[in-house]
Amino acid sequence: MNIVLRDVRKRFAGATAVDGLSLDIRPGELVSLVGGSGCGKTTTLRMIAGFETPDSGDILFDGRVVNGVSPRKRGLGIVFQSYALFPTMTVGENIAFGLRIARWPDAKIRARVAEMLELTGLRGLEARYANQLSGGQQQRVALARALARQPAALLLDEPLSALDAKIRLRLRSEIRKIQQDVGITTVYVTHDQEEALSIADRIAVMRDGHIEQIGRPEEIYAMPATDFVADFIGISNLFACRIVSAGQGIVEWEGERFRVPLSGRRDGEPVTVSVRPEKLTLVAGDAGGNGNRLAGVVEVVTFLGPFVRVEVGVRGRAMWLDVSHAAAAALARKQPVTVGFSPADCVVLGAR
Repeated sequence: MNIVLRDVRKRFAGATAVDGLSLDIRPGELVSLVGGSGCGKTTTLRMIAGFETPDSGDILFDGRVVNGVSPRKRGLGIVFQSYALFPTMTVGENIAFGLRIARWPDAKIRARVAEMLELTGLRGLEARYANQLSGGQQQRVALARALARQPAALLLDEPLSALDAKIRLRLRSEIRKIQQDVGITTVYVTHDQEEALSIADRIAVMRDGHIEQIGRPEEIYAMPATDFVADFIGISNLFACRIVSAGQGIVEWEGERFRVPLSGRRDGEPVTVSVRPEKLTLVAGDAGGNGNRLAGVVEVVTFLGPFVRVEVGVRGRAMWLDVSHAAAAALARKQPVTVGFSPADCVVLGAR
């Protein structure tokens, strides 16, 4: 199914929840709506589901406007943050519930339930009740139930937020595999940036009811369109700069000058420069070359498993860089260091 939102708006009690949002979700694609609390992502999902009606604009399924179509007639599978399993029904009965409502023949129901149990890794658990399952198993039952009726599209609203980190990591991979195996158009709402990066074909970063940027995960991360996206998706070092020489690619920040890629800019223009922590390195103070250099002192060293994040104080503000364990072993708090980064690793944004 192709899902299109065209200039959709929604207000609640005088407050704008979704403000002129347009989005085209291609058949078989998984698009993740990501953003902070109150950005409009869940309201957008609820309008697609039919639980909310747009104040203006249109929602189209395969070219057909569905604004006034009831949720049960939209042909969608939905998994909410609360799995809402029926406690008096077994796993198999929960999965079969929608099929019985739709009056499927018993033999077809049994075959479909067996197929869903296999697909979601629940085979052998069909006779258990919800209170006999782990959180991860309950989530898979909810997913199996949503997929059982062969919906045209799947909507997931923070489906993993109630689970612990290790289970979330495993289940998001399982959800992605199932979605690809079935080939179903999917809208996935989350506030977790890492979850969105790992699971989506495209990410729509939302802010104040509109889409700030949409693109493939690697595009969103490597080439953020705004300082909000750069700061929200991953960790980024942001410098509010002034262009000294657009021709030579020189900007100034807090009295320091360094080089960045500049195109179509003019001298004196304010810009924000973004550099990811993994692009920064610790260098000898007198190191040559064409790289940028900023002097500072080590403030905090944080162990993060495969790498170490170092906070360096530079000109009264914090910079973060990710280094190896070996490089971090030689660091001490308040130690003077020089941070280096390549002009090619800088992303130039508009002024903050």
